[in-house]
Amino acid sequence: MKFDDIKKLHQKKYRAEFGHFLVEGEHLLLELQKAALHSPLLQRSELYVTEAYEHWQSPFKTHLISDRQMAQIADTKTPQGIVALVPMPATGAPVAAPVAGERAIYLHEIQDPGNLGTILRTLAWFGGFRCLLSPGSVDPYNPKVVRSSMGAIFHAPMELDVELDSLHTRFEHIACLDMSGEPVQSASFRAFDCYLFGNEARGVPREQLTALNAQPFTIPGCGAIESLNLAATVNMCAYELSR
Repeated sequence: MKFDDIKKLHQKKYRAEFGHFLVEGEHLLLELQKAALHSPLLQRSELYVTEAYEHWQSPFKTHLISDRQMAQIADTKTPQGIVALVPMPATGAPVAAPVAGERAIYLHEIQDPGNLGTILRTLAWFGGFRCLLSPGSVDPYNPKVVRSSMGAIFHAPMELDVELDSLHTRFEHIACLDMSGEPVQSASFRAFDCYLFGNEARGVPREQLTALNAQPFTIPGCGAIESLNLAATVNMCAYELSR
């Protein structure tokens, strides 16, 4: 890919056009290299480094660039000097089949990059989860999502543009988080194969929850505030399902 095109990858439309995204910093590069051991797609990544990192041990094709060029492709104000160009799965490419016992976390029109990154990090930590993103959700290859995931984006199975009304054809038992319902600590909370979480501000339309016959659950609190942060809600639910 031309260097001028790489500079455009901070924008979603160019990530979609060129089929690549950028990963920056030592920690994320180490996670990428670890994941690439088992992924032919990730093995096609390329590395761009300044002199400070020209001896970095990597299986990827490596390009030495100037500090000025690094500043043009890095997303941080003070770049470390190491960025990877990573291929994205092709639109419509086959998704790895769920493994036995895997649970799906469905996120409906999630908008906050930090929330999505944190959720991916949690799902990768516990394992046994698949993240399904609805159309209209934040781009998971947004630099802020990638950074906040701390490399989990390479380890948590993910499906994009999954329509909400398609869930009933894939999952027999669907749960949702609501202000009312059984507490997530109840034994019945573990009996579902898909867990539905709504948009940070709007949630999920009530009529669609009814159509899906989604069973409501809640995280009990003292009631002093109106709601929990979305990422915190998913994190607590993932913990309950994993312990």
